[in-house]
Amino acid sequence: MIKLSGPALSKYDPVSEIALDLNQSVKRLANKDSDLWGPNTEAATRLNWIDLPISSRDLLPQLDALSAWARANDLDQIVLCGMGGSSLAPEVIAKSFKKKLIVLDSTDPQQIKDGTPTQLNKTLVVVGSKSGSTIETASQRAYFTELFIEANLDPKNHIVIITDPGSPLDQQAKSEGYRTVNADPNVGGRYSALSAFGLTPAALMGIDASTLIDDAAGTVGEFTLPNSTVVQVATLIMQESDQCIAFFDSNSNVPGLADWIEQLIAESTGKNEKGRLPIVLEDEQSEVAGPALRIGFALSSAELVVTGTLGEHFIFWEYVTALLGRSLKVDPFDQPNVTEAKDRTNELLKLWGNLPIPQLTPQFADEELEIFSTFEGDSAEQLLLKFLEPESKYIAVMAYLNRSQDQEIARVRAILAEKTKRAVSFGWGPRFLHSTGQFHKGGQPNGQFIQITGDSKFDIAIPKKNISFQKLIMAQALGDGQALESRNFPLLRIHLKNRELGITKLLALLKKI
Repeated sequence: MIKLSGPALSKYDPVSEIALDLNQSVKRLANKDSDLWGPNTEAATRLNWIDLPISSRDLLPQLDALSAWARANDLDQIVLCGMGGSSLAPEVIAKSFKKKLIVLDSTDPQQIKDGTPTQLNKTLVVVGSKSGSTIETASQRAYFTELFIEANLDPKNHIVIITDPGSPLDQQAKSEGYRTVNADPNVGGRYSALSAFGLTPAALMGIDASTLIDDAAGTVGEFTLPNSTVVQVATLIMQESDQCIAFFDSNSNVPGLADWIEQLIAESTGKNEKGRLPIVLEDEQSEVAGPALRIGFALSSAELVVTGTLGEHFIFWEYVTALLGRSLKVDPFDQPNVTEAKDRTNELLKLWGNLPIPQLTPQFADEELEIFSTFEGDSAEQLLLKFLEPESKYIAVMAYLNRSQDQEIARVRAILAEKTKRAVSFGWGPRFLHSTGQFHKGGQPNGQFIQITGDSKFDIAIPKKNISFQKLIMAQALGDGQALESRNFPLLRIHLKNRELGITKLLALLKKI
């Protein structure tokens, strides 16, 4: 059962306009009323996540058979290729149950290499893609397919596909004889934690998937009671935060949950120049900077503490997010600006063709880094100061790097929050494009944006494509940069010519300004 505590609860007013509306709306939500968010929304074909605590039981026999097959063939090196909801839910499941899972939600060539097990004969690659056409997962699948063939292994015995029935990937995989698990097509990607996208990797890791759906089923009935936990939390988020919310999962039983919630809320609500932007904190002592309701998942100093099992949290936050969409008057089931970033990436790749990545002229350069900016300055320090001069509600740091080896760059978030006293978010590219990337372009237009890109010591060609992973990740960064620039948002790109030395220098610069 989800339990709430913390001083923010005293601010909940059950007769406020928001609370009164949400108390009625949650009953309609439980009955899958697609008119809650207005006419002509995606909701009509996206509400089956409400049924998953029951309907996902139908998957269990197939998942039991699949996990038995994997054990019988000694496939215990599990690699998940997915983006957004297809990767974030399995990652928090693995962390919470203390299981090993390699999550590849990047196109950085070093991270691709780091995520490739040395024992290919014991490797099982799970490819999760709702649409079946996601460029990151399609590229990763092609990469692993070639690796297995080169190792004289049959890819069909080492790759499992999760996708919607009838998708291009579903049709191809089944025609070629790959093991395929179909998800409910009427469930959106970020609401799919309790669907095949979350439960299949769980089962392959040796987790009893039924515990997740049993826990969700056991708590969901309470959501329609008067002033239920979902109504209280959604109301408080609306009333106590005008834009930013801070989450931290340190010392909790659900490590990684904050990252999953970040995607769920940011991508669902950040549109029509409205929304709520989650800021994921390192721990409860971390600086938020700027007004933000602090929410934790273990007893702490948070203004609001939400505790429960992982299965309970999954369905709880999905309900909360849907109710936030109701209060904000936005469709919580579409993501129009995610498609925009994809289109710009494809346009750049087509423009570049066989040519190398274009060499652009930076405003500043030394041996470690380059800075690209519309601001003028004679030094890196001046450019950073000029960039930070304009007033903004938040700063988004977007690092198109290797989150397993370049982890030190994440310290930029806390340093900037302390220096600027503004809310600062941090995202790993390209995975944030399927998360906060929607909010950046569709939410309140009051952000500043720092992109961090980097040279790679080597590159990996993407089989049967005329591109490499380094070219792909740079196209994703520059394409998203174009989308931000088209809105006249302040944008600064820092390119690391030497990643290790560049990160060290950048952190020192930020501490100095």
